[in-house]
Amino acid sequence: MNETMNNILTRRSIRKYTPEMPKKEDLEQIIRAGLYAASGKGGQSSIIVAVTDRALRDRLMEMNRKIGGWAEGFDPFYGAPAVLLVLAKKNTPFTVADGSLSMGNMMLAAHALGLGSCWINRAKEAFDTEEGKALLRELGIEGEYEGVGHCIVGYPDGPAPEPKPRAEGRVFWVE
Repeated sequence: MNETMNNILTRRSIRKYTPEMPKKEDLEQIIRAGLYAASGKGGQSSIIVAVTDRALRDRLMEMNRKIGGWAEGFDPFYGAPAVLLVLAKKNTPFTVADGSLSMGNMMLAAHALGLGSCWINRAKEAFDTEEGKALLRELGIEGEYEGVGHCIVGYPDGPAPEPKPRAEGRVFWVE
């Protein structure tokens, strides 16, 4: 099996991380993979906000926790020290697809580099709020963007989960 297929078949969502920050060079490679994702009509509508600042990471985490309705103290980012926030231009027909492809590429790249990752939802809800829009302005991000996902990244704290069996009846051949 080639390396790409092996990474696709062995990547898992990681939900427990060590506090150690991944190397910047590794995060740069992961981001590059996200930027090279396919995009509708080559429009490249997605952007990535690379968050390694602990205070901003915790601010994003707290926004996510409140939207998810979890008790104070719960970390929906599972202790991951880095968050690669993916947003895409609003009002294009490819917003969600473009951002989703960036997320997928980054999770595969993280796995290929020996890092763990997980797609954390609620980015759309977070950046539809006034707080989320204000945060983007604080970061100097101009324009209308929709949150697609938080790609949390870090070193796994423990083994990856076993894969779930693949559901049957999901392929229909027309020959």
